[in-house]
Amino acid sequence: MTELKPPYLAFDPATRRLRLDPHEPAFFQDPYEAYAYLHGASSAIFWEEFGFWCFGGFDDVNRLLRDRRFGRQNPAGIPDSRGIGQDRTHLSAFDGIEANSMLELEPPVHTRLRTLVNRAFVSRQVERLRPRVEALANELIDRFEPGEVDLLPAFAAPLPITIIAEMLGVRVDMGPQLLDWSHRMVAMYMHGRTRETEDTANRAARDFSNFLRGYVAERRKRPGEDLLSLLIAAQEDGQKLSEDELVSSAILLLNAGHEATVHQTGNAVRSILAQGGDPRRFFASPEATAATVEECLRFDAPLHMFTRYAYQEVEAGPGIIVGPGETIGLLLGMANRDPVAFTEPLAFRPDRADQKNLSFGAGIHFCIGAPLARLELQVSLKTLFERLPQLHLAEQPRFRDSYHFHGLETLAVGF
Repeated sequence: MTELKPPYLAFDPATRRLRLDPHEPAFFQDPYEAYAYLHGASSAIFWEEFGFWCFGGFDDVNRLLRDRRFGRQNPAGIPDSRGIGQDRTHLSAFDGIEANSMLELEPPVHTRLRTLVNRAFVSRQVERLRPRVEALANELIDRFEPGEVDLLPAFAAPLPITIIAEMLGVRVDMGPQLLDWSHRMVAMYMHGRTRETEDTANRAARDFSNFLRGYVAERRKRPGEDLLSLLIAAQEDGQKLSEDELVSSAILLLNAGHEATVHQTGNAVRSILAQGGDPRRFFASPEATAATVEECLRFDAPLHMFTRYAYQEVEAGPGIIVGPGETIGLLLGMANRDPVAFTEPLAFRPDRADQKNLSFGAGIHFCIGAPLARLELQVSLKTLFERLPQLHLAEQPRFRDSYHFHGLETLAVGF
């Protein structure tokens, strides 16, 4: 059955063209209403506000993320929604970071970088952090003011930034500054950014880079057990990371190591509280805890759009031809609610037999921090609800006007 069309969007079935302002409050507060309609109308749409084809079917998104004919580097230098191909001299520091970032590179450079970084970031290394994450979660809960607290600044944000700062060996008291730099940099990926956004992001990239170069120099003289020291020492066929690659990798890990986890923690708490009853039932065993986190990732993902460039002329979907350098949008949040891929896609069911999600991506750019994010979510959510089983919303939370990064403005709870 086709869902009713939300009044804030216009869709032409003949051309599959969609008019939908991503800054429309009714949309960014609940994008799933629009997704449900589009799944019934066409999961491949030309989104006019972005100016490119977008795909929201689970199989399509999964396939296109793995298709090596698409990637993150623009091969043609064609101006696009991110400003590639336009004058970017004012973005030299930001572009310098991205030029050496795994997220933006393709093989063979990507392969070498990821292999080196992954040695310090594999699951068995991350698993050793479980006791520290649990201790930190308890410490943060102990600091809550009695009665009511905003979980985002008091719990969701400090936990992952503290863990990644400790892993890298940078000062934990720099956490707020690291967060500020990160927020200013990721604003570059938002729809409708301004010159002010770009200038601010470039300053943040410059300051962040200078900060980390100081730590890199220090670790070269006095190596430790931290991630920076491991990255400095890592070798593959006699090759090491250059200083620029080291800095870009550290910034990527810092940004990715908390940005999505903060949003996912808030979204997960909201989703669990919406189910009513005793939340501890979702964390009764390690298996139940892991399943609950996977369903939270599927049910309300922290990243809703990821873009790719075509490296050649490709038929991305039936009748949809994209040329070299053209962008496609992959709608991760929409794919996770695909009725073709999931039974009762709108229901929160951690015990579902068809448990899967695309929230960490797929293919060679699958999120390198996924093991850490999963561990942090499992431990922090279980600790939170076991310590505070009477947790409840003190006010209705609202999502930020940032469609790509789907997260709450505040999460006021009582207990």
